[in-house]
Amino acid sequence: MVSQPELQNLHEAKIKIVSSNGDNNGTNRTNDHISNLNSNSTNGDVINLDHGDPKMFYPYWKQLDNECSVTIKASDLISYLANPNEPDFFFQMPEFNDAVRRIHRVVGNAVTDGRYIIGGTGSSQLFIAALRALASTMKETTSSKHVPVVCVEPFYSAYKEAVEQERSEIYKWKGDANRFEEQSGPYIEVVTSPNNPDGVCRKPVVKREGGMVLYDLAYYWPHYTPIISPADYDVMLFTLSKATGHAGSRVGWAIVKDQEIAKKMKQQILGMSIGSCQEGQLRATKILHFIADKYKHAAHYMVEKPLKVPKLFEVEGLFEFGQRILARRWEQLRTVVQRIGVIRLPEFSPGICSFSGKLTYPTPAFAWLECQTGEDAEQFMRNLKIQARNGSRFGNNIPGRYMRLSMMGDDHNFNLFLERLSSLSIME
Repeated sequence: MVSQPELQNLHEAKIKIVSSNGDNNGTNRTNDHISNLNSNSTNGDVINLDHGDPKMFYPYWKQLDNECSVTIKASDLISYLANPNEPDFFFQMPEFNDAVRRIHRVVGNAVTDGRYIIGGTGSSQLFIAALRALASTMKETTSSKHVPVVCVEPFYSAYKEAVEQERSEIYKWKGDANRFEEQSGPYIEVVTSPNNPDGVCRKPVVKREGGMVLYDLAYYWPHYTPIISPADYDVMLFTLSKATGHAGSRVGWAIVKDQEIAKKMKQQILGMSIGSCQEGQLRATKILHFIADKYKHAAHYMVEKPLKVPKLFEVEGLFEFGQRILARRWEQLRTVVQRIGVIRLPEFSPGICSFSGKLTYPTPAFAWLECQTGEDAEQFMRNLKIQARNGSRFGNNIPGRYMRLSMMGDDHNFNLFLERLSSLSIME
């Protein structure tokens, strides 16, 4: 539960940039030239920017508590059977399937016609279910002991950790796809687009016969990147946490083209957890339909409006809200980074978003920073009492001078993060 002071901070916090006390133009700066924390800092606690906890969405949904809530009675959802008419997939509500298909049609970021929708406990569970399904299919036609799993560095740190924790007998983590040297045999390439941690849109790099590609599209939404065209791949993963900010509901879904792969994924979900939470499915259904209604019907609202205008048409669209918040944060961060001169940020090219019809810049959920002081980036941030994720966790060949920081936290912590970066003073 969010504390009352934190809620207050969410609404009242303002950006406070503390000016650097030294020369802001130098580029050859070392750790000896950097002070830890300016004495004007308002809070000495550690700021956790390690996890992608999407608290930035809280103010948006708080204003919609009455319009977008779900009531569940004590007698509801007693049975395992959410859809008795689908014996192979009885745990998934048909209305959840409909909501997923509808939101993708409205946004235009993924093809769902003729595809199978598979719900899971976040995309983390679906990632493992998809690997098992793909690898078991490959094992039916090959004698290879393990199907290699590869991904271009920097890759999402949880991929390697999840695969190695599995200790599977049918697939094995093989690291960077650019260094994958096996010339024949099956393989699975994981493609995250936009990528976590660096925000780059990606395509497969191995591109040879015998492989299958698993697309993680958690961030392929208009508040993170321009939607260029509907994604149309064999297996695609999405998650409610990054689409709408409801990470605590633990709802994700896969869009799968092949019937046999979909069937195997369903069997894996059943074996792991006897399906996904029906309460989460209900909440996701309500939220996804609300967002779709906002964009589908707002433009066609009656000229002769009733006395009470539905809240749906009064509030800003979720994707505009998210893109506006992230764009502002990226602009503020770039301003601070340019001033202190010891950190480098990636540059992004704009694109025409088919959803908004506008030329927009990517505004990734994470900042992939390079520390140019020559020291370990994690230690650099630790000196500022900022917890970040070290670049070494995103690939064996990623040097320690890189770090990933979340851009999705609440306003209070993000403002404090900017303040601490700005407090770096250069001692010539």
